[in-house]
Amino acid sequence: MRRLRWSAVVPLLLLLATPAVAQEPVPTTVVVRAVSNDAKLIQDPVGGARITIEHARTGAVLAEGRQTGDSGSTDKIIRQAHERGATIYDVPGAAQYETTLALTEPTRVRVTAEGPLDYPQATQTASKTVLLVPGEDVRGDGITLTLHGFIVEMLEPSEAVLPSGSELSVRARVRMLCGCPTEPGGMWDANGYTIRAQLLRDGAVVAEGPLSFAGTTNEYAGTVPVPDGGATRLRVMAQDADRVNFGSVTMSLTRE
Repeated sequence: MRRLRWSAVVPLLLLLATPAVAQEPVPTTVVVRAVSNDAKLIQDPVGGARITIEHARTGAVLAEGRQTGDSGSTDKIIRQAHERGATIYDVPGAAQYETTLALTEPTRVRVTAEGPLDYPQATQTASKTVLLVPGEDVRGDGITLTLHGFIVEMLEPSEAVLPSGSELSVRARVRMLCGCPTEPGGMWDANGYTIRAQLLRDGAVVAEGPLSFAGTTNEYAGTVPVPDGGATRLRVMAQDADRVNFGSVTMSLTRE
């Protein structure tokens, strides 16, 4: 067996005995944006979005806060064709969440967006994992997360009372998650949506009727027949299956 020379062994022993030097944290800026599917950024008037950045392996929260700002440029996001590498969301005032992480090594994180925060019945969540590298800032459009759905609000009936008559009048407001408006022929064309009111009893649909555009942006109205035996809940559904957007709102009902 060949013997190592002492002159070769000593440096090896010194290397093994030397304690590892911890990497100094490097400030790394990260921008995150939550976007309404087929629409614009989740903006302040609908409550913005809660953003959380976690260590993907340990689950430790590295940063969290709220996306703030406006919905962004309609021209850039909706009207103009998108070329590869073009900036879509990064304009002055556009909603975002920005934070600075202290990273010591390449780190895989899980980024989560939840919103719109002012409408619990419409709140959705999206997340993705991303490898972040110390000193490599993520700016511009940033890490984007898409939230699917509609904001649906019950306007009528204003009281949770089931009338004794043969039908119930229903009126609802339907918007994109960013608060963007819907109407027939509009930029968010309600002609492609199915909006209906449903009466439920013991969790089952016992009657339903369509809601049509009421002449005011975002508003849809109609009637639903009241069945024998009544109903315990009223639900309004808005659906756009082609774009995977769905929304609903419910209210409890009592007899007059």
